[in-house]
This record gives sequence, structure tokens and C-alpha cells, in this order.
Amino acid sequence: MRSIAVTLLGLSLLGPLGVHAATQDELEAKLQALSEQVDALKTELAKLKSQQQQQVAATPTPSVTPAAQPATPSVASNLSFFGYGEMSYSRPSDHPSEAVADLNRFVLGVGYRFDDRTRFVSELELEHAVSSAEDSGEIEVEQAYIERQLGQQLFVKAGLFLIPIGLLNENHEPTRYYGVFRNFVETDIIPTTWREGGVTVQGTTEGGLRWDVGISTGFNLAKWDATSSEGQESPLGSIHQELSLARARDLSGFVALNYSGVPGLRVGGTVFGGNVGQGQPGFEDTRLIIWEGHARWTPGRAEISALYSRGHISNTAPVNLTLVGNPTLIPESFFGWYLEGAYRVIDRETWSLAPFVRYERFNTGSEYAFIAQGLTPSALPDQQVFTGGFNWMLAPGVVVKADYQDFRHQRAGDRFNLGLGYQF
Repeated sequence: MRSIAVTLLGLSLLGPLGVHAATQDELEAKLQALSEQVDALKTELAKLKSQQQQQVAATPTPSVTPAAQPATPSVASNLSFFGYGEMSYSRPSDHPSEAVADLNRFVLGVGYRFDDRTRFVSELELEHAVSSAEDSGEIEVEQAYIERQLGQQLFVKAGLFLIPIGLLNENHEPTRYYGVFRNFVETDIIPTTWREGGVTVQGTTEGGLRWDVGISTGFNLAKWDATSSEGQESPLGSIHQELSLARARDLSGFVALNYSGVPGLRVGGTVFGGNVGQGQPGFEDTRLIIWEGHARWTPGRAEISALYSRGHISNTAPVNLTLVGNPTLIPESFFGWYLEGAYRVIDRETWSLAPFVRYERFNTGSEYAFIAQGLTPSALPDQQVFTGGFNWMLAPGVVVKADYQDFRHQRAGDRFNLGLGYQF
């Protein structure tokens, strides 16, 4: 561009000064030279314009497309959500005015996978719809643990997790058991849902054997309230800690085995034990051991289940001696068992109907340690309950339930129940 400007300036000066002194031939020669220079300028301008167009075409246009995705998956793709809930209506046969409707449980679960071998699992539960100082509802963390895969069939988990005991504790969603309410043996003898904080290792074999070994927090016998009937309803349920500022001077241990190598059959058992005194004065050498054995057989449309459990608390006599005069002393032994049968009379691809019947026999205070003549509590009577009804799987993950419960030694407890449950 600079050379073009210089040339034009020279032409403008040359024109007016050279016209008067030049001859006709000189003028024609100058005009010819000027014409050639103009043609050269046009050619140069055309080249410059072409170069500018090529530079513009070669310059990338600014993009408004989203930024490139990170090399690792996003947080949302690693998240998973799940949950379950149940509602019930219960009407006592002899006292219909005491009928109760309840949103028993509302549970939301969140999982997160950190990588192919590490994940987080959690569940948050709201019981009885409302939780406040004036209401009976509770908000609680049911699970919160990290699981790491160590091998093809070997896992370790640490945190708050469900104890692998019985048929119900790890499989307590309403779509996975019969009846509107959970059975008494796996509620009053084995507390539900029983969870502890600790570390556990789980492994499986190709032959269908699953084993669990763990160390965890345990129970706190100092929580026993001798003025309340809670201990007679569920001895261990009244002294569990649920990892809520749990006393942990004395840890507990457990071993669980489950075999499912035969199609339709599951057989197993669990032993859990530990010191429940937690080093507190007056509770020395009070140890708990609870064990259970269970079996489930599902030949075709039928399903038959059975479970037996027994618990024992040692050295309760010195503690009970300080509690004499109160209505509820600490039992030395408690037990329970049940037998249940069900049959899917209708079994379609998306829904089914299964009547069932269950017999339970249990005792939350079957034996008390001897204190002194006239001071040792008498054993409580065995409780017997017949439950019959049906589960209607309305859709995958949705169940409608109805049953009637007959209490053989407490006729006032007889009741009709309706329930609605879901799991996703």
C-alpha cells in the first residue's frame, strides 16, 4: 500500500509541471508510460485484494458450541437414586375405635460410583410422616457406607450398614415380604432394621456360598429403661445405638453364611456377639450373643420360609438387683421362630396374586437370671400369632396387601390390616 501511495504522489506532481515544456512526442511517451503504470497499479491492487480475501477465509470463525467434555464422566452420570415406602391401615377387631392409618416409612436412597470398584450407598428414612418433639415420627440414616471391590467376588464396606442376619433385615422393602407389617420374630427378637457402624468383608464362591465377617459397634445395656415396657416389646430394640453417638469402648463381631447353590433354595445363619456394658460401672461382663438359622425354598410358584433365633445376655443378675421394684427387668434369654407359606395363584408377566399364611411363636423374656427367692421375675408367656392374607403385585415395584392377625393369647390384639407399598 505504501508503494501505491508514493506512485500516485509522483504522478500528481509530474502532470502539471511537465505539460508546458514537453514536445508532442514526449507527451505521448509520458502518457504511454502513465498508462502502463496505471495497469501495473490495477494488477497490484487486485493481488492485494485477493491476498486479503484468502487471509479472511483462513481465519477460524469463533465457535459457540459447548466446551469440550472432560475426560472423566460427569457427577450426574455416576449418581443413582432409589427408595421405598409403605402405608397401612390397621383395625382392631374388638376395638374398632382404635383403628389407625399411617405412613409407616418414606425412604430415599442415593448412591454414587467413584470408579468401577468403589461406590457409596446411603438411605434416609422418615417414619410416621412427621418428626417433631410432639410427634412419634423419626428421621434417621438407615445406611451410609463406602464399598470397595477387592477381587472378582470379594468386597469390603465401611460405615453404617445393615447386619446380614435373617431373611428380612437386608431385604426389608415392602415388596419383598408377605404381610402388611414385618413379622414379629424379625422385629422383636431380631431388631429391624438393625444397622451398625463398622467394617465388614463379604465374599462369594462359584458354588453359591456367601460369607460375611465384620467388626462393628454393638448394644448399650445402660440404655435399658426398667420403668418402660419397651424392653418387653423388643429387648435389643430398646438398647440399640444406630451409630448415634454410640458408645464404642467394646466392639462386637459377627459371622454370616448363606448358601444358594441349589436353584430355589437359600439356607443360612448368623452369629453376632459382644460386650454390651461398654465399660460403664455396674455393667461389667454383660455380654450378648444372638444367633439365628433360616431357610427359604421356592419350588415354582410356591414359597416356604422358616427361621429360628435365640439371644442371651450374660451376668444380668447384678444389674437386675439394682432394678428390683421396676416393672421391666433385663431378660437373660429370649427366642422366636416362624413358619410361612405362600403360593402365587396368578402369576402374569407384570402382576401376580399370592395368598400366604404364617405362624409365629416368640418370647421376649423366656428366662431371667436368679437374683433371690421372690425377687427373680417369672418367665413371660410365649406369644403365638397366626397371620393370613395376600400380596397383590399390582405392577413391578408396587404391592397391595391385606391380612388378618389372630393373637392366640391376647385376643384383644386381633386385627385386620391393609397396606400399600412401593420400591424403585
